[in-house]
Amino acid sequence: MTHVTVTKGSGNIFRDLGFSEEQSAELLLKSSLLQAIQETIKGRRWKQIEAAAQLGIDQAKVSKLLSGQMTGFSIERLVHFLSLLGQDVEVTVRKASRGRRRGTVRARISA
Repeated sequence: MTHVTVTKGSGNIFRDLGFSEEQSAELLLKSSLLQAIQETIKGRRWKQIEAAAQLGIDQAKVSKLLSGQMTGFSIERLVHFLSLLGQDVEVTVRKASRGRRRGTVRARISA
């Protein structure tokens, strides 16, 4: 029988994949915003052209969003898209837990 070693993740897949703290925080936030956009568009059963009209972008960019491509989309732009889709986006800042020098970045999607 093969022995498998399991390592507990940090809670940020991008950090676990070797990205820097800064890069992994940005990627985690962007991926959460992107997921919210995808869920909103799919939940409305829109065709890509309908979503493009609502977001003020072309269909090819909607296709990129729906396929999970984050390159070329800033956090600010993704937040703007969510606003155009009628979604509220909240950012909460609080002191890091005791014993930690650095804070963490988390994103949560509410139903």
